[in-house]
Amino acid sequence: MAKRKSETLVKVGIGFDLHRMKKGCDLYLGGIRIDYPYGLVGHSDGDVILHAISDAILGGLAQPDIGCLFPDTDCQLRGISSTLILNKAIQIMHRQKFVLGNVDVVVICQEPKLNSLYNKIREKLATLLEVNPSQIGIKAKTAEHLGFLGKGKAIACWAVVLLKQSCG
Repeated sequence: MAKRKSETLVKVGIGFDLHRMKKGCDLYLGGIRIDYPYGLVGHSDGDVILHAISDAILGGLAQPDIGCLFPDTDCQLRGISSTLILNKAIQIMHRQKFVLGNVDVVVICQEPKLNSLYNKIREKLATLLEVNPSQIGIKAKTAEHLGFLGKGKAIACWAVVLLKQSCG
């Protein structure tokens, strides 16, 4: 079916990420460093929010996931900032002539409590994604002390993005 001139093409992507916690590692969530005795272990800085958003953008564009673009077998990528991963996803989005409509993330972690960080994370994400903070939804949920997430041994994140075809 052909697209009518007045229609805007929209795409939806979903992303997920999970990293285990380890004492003495830095904790990055949504592009900000959080003062906490445990951090996320990963080949990169382990920022599950940025990873989930990056995969959601790539998924909406029917592109390979971040593991294909930034393989953990590449020693030169060890410790890479997740902002660079997100920037790559954004570049691909712009090359395909799409812009971000909105982002919605759900972070699953028992600790630390993130309520007081919502606005800081939202503002940082808005800057990184070049959108208005009102286009970003953030929720944090506990796992009710169930499983490895509920025991504070890991943090997970789901992200959904709406991509709109840009005019330019």
